[in-house]
Amino acid sequence: MPNSHSSLRIAFLTHEPFYPPSGGGSAEAVYLVEEMVRRGHVVHLFCPQFKESVSVAKQFGITVNVFTRWPMGRYAKWRNLKYLAWPFLLEKMVREAARTEKFDLIFSQHAISAVAAGKLKRRLGVPVVMNFPDLLTGFMETWPNYVMPRPVVRALMRYEVSLPVRYGVDGVLAISDRLADLFVARGYDRQRLVPIYFGYAAQFFPFQPRPPGPTGPVVVVMHGSLDVHHLGPIAFGAIRHVTRERPGTIFRFVAHRTPTLEHFLARAQREIPGFKFEAPGFMAYSHVADQLAHCAFVAKAVEYVAVGLPAVSTPLKSIQSYFAGDPMVRFATFDGEDLGRAIVQRLDEPVAEALARTSAERVKAELDWGPLCRKAVAFAEKITASTTGTTGRG
Repeated sequence: MPNSHSSLRIAFLTHEPFYPPSGGGSAEAVYLVEEMVRRGHVVHLFCPQFKESVSVAKQFGITVNVFTRWPMGRYAKWRNLKYLAWPFLLEKMVREAARTEKFDLIFSQHAISAVAAGKLKRRLGVPVVMNFPDLLTGFMETWPNYVMPRPVVRALMRYEVSLPVRYGVDGVLAISDRLADLFVARGYDRQRLVPIYFGYAAQFFPFQPRPPGPTGPVVVVMHGSLDVHHLGPIAFGAIRHVTRERPGTIFRFVAHRTPTLEHFLARAQREIPGFKFEAPGFMAYSHVADQLAHCAFVAKAVEYVAVGLPAVSTPLKSIQSYFAGDPMVRFATFDGEDLGRAIVQRLDEPVAEALARTSAERVKAELDWGPLCRKAVAFAEKITASTTGTTGRG
């Protein structure tokens, strides 16, 4: 049912192509927009060009404004340089649209679009809510120093965390309590900040009971964009250790076969005796679970705990705080050998189905995109009402 607030005209800003979602922040954007429309709001989406944008606009009941000057996205050439230019181009797109459309709220997705949203607050005087599905620059800490020197990474992280205060925005959504604390430490008002955590589409990841013993070769799967920060020394060291300790293990990479992935696979074939892999390529988020039916371990947590798979992870604070004490998730240090040892230990100690089911039910109840997005949009409505003095329908 629609909410009791007045219908808002929302400018939704993102640096990623909107549809189809590939997972991560791009998946969250789809569910946020769906919830906004469900609650009776008018959504104007501003994003890079994507296929079937006209039919997607009709499907979602939104207005789509696409950037067509050059391709953008996780796999586009010169991606990082384009991301640097994107806030300025995005700001121009929204300002041009604002000549004929009065927006009640600007909602930004990720830090790259948050820069544009902050500038637009100053230009248009419209309430702004920034959503941070991750600390975007945090991934750069794992990049080689010659690609991203540590002083530059630290400066970028400070800049990202400063965005809400720098632009005096009206509300902030954060992926975790840890990220929320960073914004507060930088001086942002905690009363205008809500952690909504990272969700998943529960309908695509139903619980699947596992056989009690191995039914074939062990399969270790990773899926996602698999950028440099995913396929660095930690991943390489873990694969080397597991291959040495568990010969015959198959590593399945569900992702676009980008130059980064190809280089990683070629190096592993050269340097890790007995390395075996499968690389089926990219597939839609809704079909990822099909790749998990026979896997004994995965390198992400939320979706895979939902289907009943144990997971091993480096100690990312947001994941570690949520899954602390959960028998389905084990944490290693930021070291390849240690991550590899944790994987082998996980394979040696199967989790009882009853425990797996309990963890899966908890994830489904707490982290499905539906309730998380309802919480996020309700917060945005509250912020807009408190800023502009709008009233409800009664």
